[in-house]
Amino acid sequence: MTRLIRKLKVRAAPRLPGQHHRGLVLAGGLAIPCQLGRSNIVASKREGDGATPRGRYHLVAGLFRPDRLPRPATRLSLRALRHDDGWCDDASDRRYNRALRLPSRAGHEELWRGDGVYDIILITDHNQRPRQRGLGSAIFLHISHEHDGPTAGCIALERQTLRRLLPRLAQGCRLEIER
Repeated sequence: MTRLIRKLKVRAAPRLPGQHHRGLVLAGGLAIPCQLGRSNIVASKREGDGATPRGRYHLVAGLFRPDRLPRPATRLSLRALRHDDGWCDDASDRRYNRALRLPSRAGHEELWRGDGVYDIILITDHNQRPRQRGLGSAIFLHISHEHDGPTAGCIALERQTLRRLLPRLAQGCRLEIER
């Protein structure tokens, strides 16, 4: 029987010119390459800075695209993504750093995307309790871009790697992001 993974550690990879967004996810004895924010890992996250926030978080829930893949096996709370799902990134809105329904006048990110990046989304509790406006929103663990570039602050893994990792993640899995 495979042991459950209760903690994921995320670290910046050794820096190479033009590769500031490279990282590693350490999970149950595995070292998995990942993409980080274009500004790498920072202690003081700000909305729009392109950085992955350093700290300790939990994976609290997840979403998946039911038209592109069957419900992934996982112990995490997971629901099917809908066409009108969004995430508020407008620091002036009362729904900041929360899920919302589209259309919305507030600044937001559309979660139903054509590029496959959000076919699986694991939501972290970054800036959730207490929620502070302007300190970063929508910090997810999701599928990496095909071009292997940086994220806007999330942690991204290859599609098949994330799908293989999901069944091994324990409910309440911790996420530790460090430099």
